[in-house]
Amino acid sequence: MTVIRLAVSELRRISAGVLPVLAVVAMVVIPTLYSGLYLFANDDPYGALNRVPAALVVEDRGATSTDAVTGKTAEVRFGDQVAKRLLGGDAGFGWVEVSRSDADAGVRSGRFDAALVIGPTFSADLLSSERYEPQQASLTLVTNDASNYLATTIAETIVRDVRDAIAEQVGTQAAETLLSAIATIRTDLTSGVGGAQEVADGVGRLAEGTVELVDGTAQLSQGALEVADGSARLADGADELASASRRLDEGSASLSSGLGTLQSRTGGLPSQTRALADGAQEVANGNAEVAAVGRDAAARTRQLVGDLDAARGEVEAALAALVADGSITQQEADEITATLERAGGAVDETAARVEGAAGRLDELSAGSARLAAGAQELAGAAPELTDGIATAARGGAEVAAGSAELAGGAGTLAQDTTTLATGAGQVSDGAARLAESSVTLRDGTSRLQQGATELADGLQEGLGKIPDLDEKTQKDTARTISNPVRVDDDVIARAGSYGAGLAPFFMSLATWIGAYVLFLLVRPLSPRALAYDGPSWRTALGGWLTPALVGVGQVALMFTVVRFALDIRPVHEVGTAVVLLVASAAFVAVLQALNAWLGAVGQFLGLVLMLVQLVTAGGTFPWQTIPEPLRSLHNLLPMSYSVEGLRQTLFGGETPTMVRDVGVLLLVFLVGIVATTAAAHRQRVWTPSRLQPELVL
Repeated sequence: MTVIRLAVSELRRISAGVLPVLAVVAMVVIPTLYSGLYLFANDDPYGALNRVPAALVVEDRGATSTDAVTGKTAEVRFGDQVAKRLLGGDAGFGWVEVSRSDADAGVRSGRFDAALVIGPTFSADLLSSERYEPQQASLTLVTNDASNYLATTIAETIVRDVRDAIAEQVGTQAAETLLSAIATIRTDLTSGVGGAQEVADGVGRLAEGTVELVDGTAQLSQGALEVADGSARLADGADELASASRRLDEGSASLSSGLGTLQSRTGGLPSQTRALADGAQEVANGNAEVAAVGRDAAARTRQLVGDLDAARGEVEAALAALVADGSITQQEADEITATLERAGGAVDETAARVEGAAGRLDELSAGSARLAAGAQELAGAAPELTDGIATAARGGAEVAAGSAELAGGAGTLAQDTTTLATGAGQVSDGAARLAESSVTLRDGTSRLQQGATELADGLQEGLGKIPDLDEKTQKDTARTISNPVRVDDDVIARAGSYGAGLAPFFMSLATWIGAYVLFLLVRPLSPRALAYDGPSWRTALGGWLTPALVGVGQVALMFTVVRFALDIRPVHEVGTAVVLLVASAAFVAVLQALNAWLGAVGQFLGLVLMLVQLVTAGGTFPWQTIPEPLRSLHNLLPMSYSVEGLRQTLFGGETPTMVRDVGVLLLVFLVGIVATTAAAHRQRVWTPSRLQPELVL
């Protein structure tokens, strides 16, 4: 008998009558019902989470946020923001806002699958970093695994998403505040750089002024020294003038006495008047020299007063600048100013006295000149002098009185010039100290200029290290800081939905179930073929072909329903059909071999093998997550390869992987046929166990 005839014979047997036909139809439909119902029920469970009741408790009292840059305050309620997001339907579950007691009772009773509690300090804790009192904000998730374990898992995922969103929002606000503060610091630092540069420029000008001050004080010191020398010479001249005045006074007294004697004694008048004229001329010349010295001293002292006033103005301006930049203290400046004022007062007083003495010396010189002229006239008019002896006597008395006055003025002049010399010496000493201080001031301002320049350069360098961000860049940077990592989907193969992701597993499982139920009706080996003396392989293929043809119907109906009714669109439709057909053929061959070798026990082992593959095929979780020894069975059982092959064809995976999986399934098919062939060869010999089996289903 041929393989086809064996298959046709078996088909006639199982379809003889209405009930057998209905049984065959039921077997064809079972895989479709199994996979179709499972995939339909699990098409998009996450999209229907809004029908899962969940409680939301908002106890947040809000908090006040203070802008670190502007100082403005604002009332914020992050709890209300979370509630708005959840109640708006953007975060799964059918959230209902209730009280805390109602939420706890509802979770216990199962009325709510979960409850989310936003505590009273939620906003305050989120803003605690502004007060530098960091406190983590918390959300309390109330769950009850007795109601639904997966609902708890999903609720935890939703709360993590909410937490991440709030953390990103708060982080963005904090980063924006930080970047705004940095921008403000940069603006202030820019002003600081400009001010430091102005300070450096001002100090540079001050340094130039101190150099000029050093030169001026040096000149002042030199001038003061010259004034001191001139004052000393003036004092010496005044002393000489006083001595000459005393001598003049004595001479005048003698003159007066002589005139008296002359009046009585006129015999030697011509020679005496000539001698008198010569002496008077000498006195006039000496007085002229003394008057010239007095005028020179007065001019020099007045010049010293003017130089000292000018220098004092410059010194006071320089001292004010030094006090302003902190090089010297105000007390030191006041001491220098007081010294200058004392020296200036002494010089002014001395100059006034010198000028007064010089005026009196001029008067004395003029009187001496007149005296000399009179003496000359007297000498010339000696013949007539006798007549004017009385007048001369009176004039001698006047001269005596004038010379006495001159002697007194000369003494005063000597005292004043001595005071002037002492004051000029003090001025010279003060000018010398001022010159030394101005050198110190010059060195200090030089160091100050260097420090100001370094400060300006340092601020400029620091300014260059602070980024200058516009408002858009600040916002973009803040968002990046708060959420630095973005996950871009680069999906090689996408399932599209939760149901589509489970399709490879459920379709493979449905194919195995379809093959399993076939052998409840179809015999693994035809008794007629076993009784017929034909090749064992033909008997095996003949027994395989009938359930394989029914399996084709199962796969075709299941593929049609999944493709069109459930709208799961395979990327490679032909490849999907090929994998399903090869998997059905392989599963039928395996179950045929089990039934052919073990009969009812083999039928039971087929059910056990289905259960083992249910957990080892990796249809839901990755197969690497299952424990040993089940993990080692993954690569040994055929459903692992049908699941993997369907994933490649349904979602657009790797073609070489699909080809390898089909090859493994074909190898499984060959192993099953070979095993069935061996069973067919063995069953040609009847044994007592075949005649009287221990277990019949």
